[in-house]
Amino acid sequence: MPSLEYDLGYFEAGVDILDRYILSSDIYWPIGARPPGGELPYPQLTLGGLLLAQARLQSRPLSSHLYTKYNSLEGEFNAIRSRWRVAWEDKATNEFHARLFLWRDFLEDYRANHENNLDRYAYEVSRRVMLELLTPDAVQIPQEEVELLEGLDKLLRTVFTPSEFVWDLELAPGFPLQTYWYLYGGLSKAK
Repeated sequence: MPSLEYDLGYFEAGVDILDRYILSSDIYWPIGARPPGGELPYPQLTLGGLLLAQARLQSRPLSSHLYTKYNSLEGEFNAIRSRWRVAWEDKATNEFHARLFLWRDFLEDYRANHENNLDRYAYEVSRRVMLELLTPDAVQIPQEEVELLEGLDKLLRTVFTPSEFVWDLELAPGFPLQTYWYLYGGLSKAK
């Protein structure tokens, strides 16, 4: 799981270029920033990635200095969201579509070869979390995609084993069980 510094760096770099990104037609945008030493490269900028970093930052205890920095960034983030509301909703809807099909593909890969996909769940489930985070802003989701997500959730429930929180335990308060049930366990070893 990325560190606090990683999430804060991604969030800051994303907010710095968010105006240009929102007004582009691209779902994925080069972030142009380097992660903290020893951590994986940042993924490309997406609304889902920013919303996930934001949710993880809100879940972690922050020092007063980092809290002040985060609060300032969050203010800019929300101002851009308000200023470009229609473009934001369009981008969220487009990303919802892309993330939904990536999530579906992972679950299909698991069904086809469950042993080779069990260890990918903790990473791949971030796509399902992003779908949840994008939903309030993705106001134009076609009904068939809503139904696909419901079907994927039903499928997941049939192969899901409830257990401990799948990510770092310090993040659990920001991802309550009632909403993010799929973070509290993993995939079954048998189909």
